[in-house]
Amino acid sequence: MAVTTVVSPTAVAAVAPRSVQWGAVILGALAASAISMVLLTFGAGIGLSAASAHPYAGASAKALAVISALYAAVTMVAAFAAGGYITGRMRIPATEELAESDFRDGAHGFAVWALALVVGGTAAGAASNPALGQAAVNRLSMTPSDYAVDRLFAPAPAAAPAAAAAGGAAQPAPAGTAATPPATMGGQAAPARADLVAPVNRIWAASLKSGQLDARDRATLVATVQQQTGLPQAEAEKRVDDAYAELKNAEQKAREAAETARKAALITAFGIAATLLLGCAAACAGASAGAHHRVQRVTIDWFGARRFW
Repeated sequence: MAVTTVVSPTAVAAVAPRSVQWGAVILGALAASAISMVLLTFGAGIGLSAASAHPYAGASAKALAVISALYAAVTMVAAFAAGGYITGRMRIPATEELAESDFRDGAHGFAVWALALVVGGTAAGAASNPALGQAAVNRLSMTPSDYAVDRLFAPAPAAAPAAAAAGGAAQPAPAGTAATPPATMGGQAAPARADLVAPVNRIWAASLKSGQLDARDRATLVATVQQQTGLPQAEAEKRVDDAYAELKNAEQKAREAAETARKAALITAFGIAATLLLGCAAACAGASAGAHHRVQRVTIDWFGARRFW
């Protein structure tokens, strides 16, 4: 005698409950990413329309920064809430206790937040690495020490002959004058400027660290300037002193700019972290709300229609 046992769908669900439904999670993460992209693009258009390249026109830079930060935070929270709601509404629950069901609904919202964050962060990092590498290759060196080297070895200004002022042809300056640097110094050929950049930069670095230009380093710089430009000693000394004073001023401004950037980055980092935590809470709450609406069979009207669109 054969015995046939009929197992109800509810019993099957109780025997093999579903733990994580990745289809609903992936859908919610994609929805959150798409919604945030659309809203951020719309906000960028509004920001560009409020800004202006002309002075004293449009919104100020501080106002735009504050409004942009608030808009980005609200957009992120709203996008994660919507993505979590979709996941909670799409999740097929197993026969489980109410407390367990609520926890799993919230956990699915957390999975939406984590997946969107990890995938978005990985994609942004991969896209920024080639851009940063190309920018590093194309960027000109604008460090204060390199600029001081350029000022130090700038060619000596040559006075125009009187014939040039009268409309005549300029006569070449005699050899050994300020217009024509000497090719040798002490019987040895003058080194190329490229070979002097590193030693001069080391002198600048040591002087900035100690707070003053050492007398021996100053004499070395003066001799090097004379060798490269043909300036008299007094003018070479003045050029060295002026270049060092400008270097100290530029270094102080660079330190102040770095301190300002550090404070701005600190505030930005804390703001982003707080916004991400709010997004996590919004995703979990949205998933729970979507699950409750699914259980209660709540119908939501979208633009007067009961369908999703």
